Amino acid sequence: MATSTLDTDEQHGTTPQQDPDQVPEQGDADPPAAETPEREKRRRAPLAAKLAITFGALLMMTSGTAIIGVKSVVGNLESSIQVSRSDDLVDPEASAEPAAPTGKAFVGAFNILLLGIDTREGQEATNARSDTILILHVSQNHDQAYLMSVPRDADVPGTQQRINGAFTNGLGSKGDWRGGLKSAAKAISKLTGGMTFEAAAVIDFGGFKTFIDALGTVPMCVEAPTKSIHHFVVKGQPKYIGGIADEHEADSYARRTGNPRFLHQPGCSEMAGWQALDYARQRYLPDGSGDYGRQRHQQQLIKAMAKKAGSVGVLSDFGKVNELISAVGKSMLLSLPQGMGVTDFLFTMKDLAGTDLVLLKTNEGTYESVMVNGEYQGEGLDKTTKDMFRAAKNDKLGNFVFLHPEVVNNEK
Repeated sequence: MATSTLDTDEQHGTTPQQDPDQVPEQGDADPPAAETPEREKRRRAPLAAKLAITFGALLMMTSGTAIIGVKSVVGNLESSIQVSRSDDLVDPEASAEPAAPTGKAFVGAFNILLLGIDTREGQEATNARSDTILILHVSQNHDQAYLMSVPRDADVPGTQQRINGAFTNGLGSKGDWRGGLKSAAKAISKLTGGMTFEAAAVIDFGGFKTFIDALGTVPMCVEAPTKSIHHFVVKGQPKYIGGIADEHEADSYARRTGNPRFLHQPGCSEMAGWQALDYARQRYLPDGSGDYGRQRHQQQLIKAMAKKAGSVGVLSDFGKVNELISAVGKSMLLSLPQGMGVTDFLFTMKDLAGTDLVLLKTNEGTYESVMVNGEYQGEGLDKTTKDMFRAAKNDKLGNFVFLHPEVVNNEK
C-alpha cells in the first residue's frame, strides 16, 4: 500500500522520510496568449477529462483518433485497478432511488463518491480513515458538474460517530476497502439526506503524488504565507518529517532541531507533487478556516490536476499513460455499476459536453460545531448546506447555485 500524502494531522508515530524533490521556482506565470482555435479547443476540454481526475483515471479520457492508441494500454488498465460493484453503494433505507445507469453508459443525472484514504507506512490496514470526502454531481444533460466536500468531522445523525470513521468501521479484520466503502457510502447517504451514488472511488493519496510527478507540476495559488507541519527545511532542502500532529509539535521540532518549517509563499506558481499535496493537506491556516480551508485547497488541487493533464499532451504519450495507470492502480478501488467495466466506464464518458468543475463549500466555509455539555462532538451541517445536498439529490444544483452564489469556491 502506498504511503498517503494527503492525510490528517494526528500523531501516527512514523519515522522521518526524505522527500527527494526540490523546492520549485516561484516564477511569475506567462501572460495570457491570444485565444486561438486550438487554445479554445484545449480550454473546452471534455467534461470526461475533468470528471476522471476525481478518481485518478483522467489519463484515459481522450477523443477521436487517439482512442485506437489508448486501447493498446487497456489491458494494463483493467488489470491494475481494483473494481467492485456499486450495488454495495445503495442503501435500501435511502429515501430515493439512484438515477441508475442503463447498460454501459451513464444516463441522466448521477453522483460519484470519492474517498481519500489516510494510510501510511507501518499503519495497520484496519485503521485507514476516509479523511477526504468529495461528492461529484453531474446534471441530467451532462453539461454541468459540481464538486462538494463533506467535513471529515461531520457528526453522523443518530450516532456518536464522525463521518471519517464510517470507512474504518467497515474494514473488518483484513482491512477490506470494499467493506469500508459500503459502510462509508451508507453513512454519507444518511448525512446528506438520502443522496445515492452510482459510482465511487477509494484512493490512497500516495498515488496522487506519483500522478502529479508524471505531469511534472500543477498550477496552484497560495492565499497567504502558510507554514507546513509536515515539511521542514533541512540543509537548505525540504524534507518530510512524519509523526507530527499539530503546529505546536511542528514549532517544537523546529526549535529543537534548528530546521524551520517549510513556508508556502503567497502567489500562483507551478508546484511539484510533494509541494502541491503538502499545501492541500494543511489545516493550520492563517485565516483560521481550519479543515474548511483544507477542503477548499483539496478541491483546488483536483481542478488544477485536471487543467494540467488536459493541457500538456499526456494522453497522446502512451509511455506516460502506462506510467500513470501503474501509479493510480496501486492506490485505487473503483466501484462501478453492474455490466460496466473500467474501460467501458471511461470510454462511455468521453463524449460528455464540455464544462468546468464548479467547486462548492459546506457551512459557508466556517465551523458549525456540535457541542454537548460544553464538549465538542463534531461538525454539523447548516441549513444552506442541507439544502445544497437536497438540491444535488434532486438534480437542482444549477438553480441552487444561482440563488446561493456564496457557496461557490472561487479558486483559480
